[in-house]
Amino acid sequence: MASSPNFWQRMIHRHAPSREEVLKSPWLKPFGSRIRHSELWRFTRRSVPRAVFAGVFVGIFLMVPGLQIVGAALLAIPMRANIPVAAGMTFLSNPLTTPFFLGAAMEVGSRIGFQTDLAAFYALRGKSVAQWMSWLLSDAAPALVSGLFLIGLVLALIGYFVSLVGWRWWIARKWRQRYAR
Repeated sequence: MASSPNFWQRMIHRHAPSREEVLKSPWLKPFGSRIRHSELWRFTRRSVPRAVFAGVFVGIFLMVPGLQIVGAALLAIPMRANIPVAAGMTFLSNPLTTPFFLGAAMEVGSRIGFQTDLAAFYALRGKSVAQWMSWLLSDAAPALVSGLFLIGLVLALIGYFVSLVGWRWWIARKWRQRYAR
């Protein structure tokens, strides 16, 4: 006796593109048959935690909204991780959480020995790309970059292990329900 799909399963099935629709995209042609491997699209006990790791790490470290999903998908390919999960996990960093991640990254970077200039960083709001690039080449940028790297790595490892435990719990729950019938 199969259980009926819940609300979220119906919404995803109705609105999300199918694997075939995604693979028809002209943007994916440079990757050839490599992106067509089924292990990149299936939900397995190995691919999901890897995808959580890739998505969380890229989502926090990259901090550029359009590039986060692309970066997570590109990292998911050599890791043999689930691409949709990796792309979805990048949304952990969003406009509400970004200021906290940036502030924490500057703090972490300064604690490990890099010079931090918060005033110059906050002055970049609304500035041009050229001004951002010149700041990235300054002495203060390594604090932000190293802080984002460390925070992204730690949260990605935590997400990896939480998803491993969550996967095992979910499978054990399904087996208990199966035995109860």
